[in-house]
Amino acid sequence: MDDYPHVTVAAIAEKDGKFLFVREESDTGIVINQPAGHLESGESILDAVVRETLEETAWHVKPKAFLGVSQYRAPANGVTYIRNSFVVDALYQSENVNLDDGIIEALWLSPEEASKMDLRSPLVMRDIHLYLTGAHYSLNLFYDHAAHT
Repeated sequence: MDDYPHVTVAAIAEKDGKFLFVREESDTGIVINQPAGHLESGESILDAVVRETLEETAWHVKPKAFLGVSQYRAPANGVTYIRNSFVVDALYQSENVNLDDGIIEALWLSPEEASKMDLRSPLVMRDIHLYLTGAHYSLNLFYDHAAHT
């Protein structure tokens, strides 16, 4: 078990009342999650959400708002995750993209459909509910010093 928190990002994309999800393999079985993953060394947090979404769904996205930060300690592995969730526009999907290991497929689901499935964590539906309440914040909250030097 790690004794430090993992910084992650998640993308919340909505089209016509459906949200972009991934069906993925986890330690506990097949689950549903938003496109999400870890921030890599030297990467900006906004670049991370774009990269992770592409790698997991083949969708090209553009961040448009910040949704919020969630802290979650996963009972399966004891790891604490600091999840930074972003509202993104889904621009287009590429063909012939090899999705990340463990990703089965990308799919669009309504909140009702998603809530009936096995979820990666409670943060999945929390982010959908936050999105639906209009909790969107400016991307100006994020400053990447490396981009300005």
